[in-house]
Amino acid sequence: MKARDLKVLGTEELIARFREVSARHGRLLNARDTRAANKDYLLAAAARKELRTRGPDAEKRLLVLLTDPEPGTRYWAATAALGFAPSEAERALALLAEPPPTLLSVSAAMTLRAWKDGTLPPVE
Repeated sequence: MKARDLKVLGTEELIARFREVSARHGRLLNARDTRAANKDYLLAAAARKELRTRGPDAEKRLLVLLTDPEPGTRYWAATAALGFAPSEAERALALLAEPPPTLLSVSAAMTLRAWKDGTLPPVE
């Protein structure tokens, strides 16, 4: 699936695709397969961007993903939720940043630090 194809999906299907690709991205990142993870990064970012345009219904569904079993999905959902549910997103990022250290936990810690410092670039 290409990023441009995400616009035609219903919100439920878009959430499912977001969950799938964000989970895979997290697993690949932690496995240090950054080349493959980078491919999923682009699709996860595009899905996050599309979900953020869909309003309160999509926001509610993103909040549910903050407790998803997959760390990658929790991370991506938290980055999306920072703009509309910052305390919930911060809590999810803080939990992800806890030891043991992984590439994903480091990303969560850096994202949380930049958010709190006001230096996080706007999330699309």
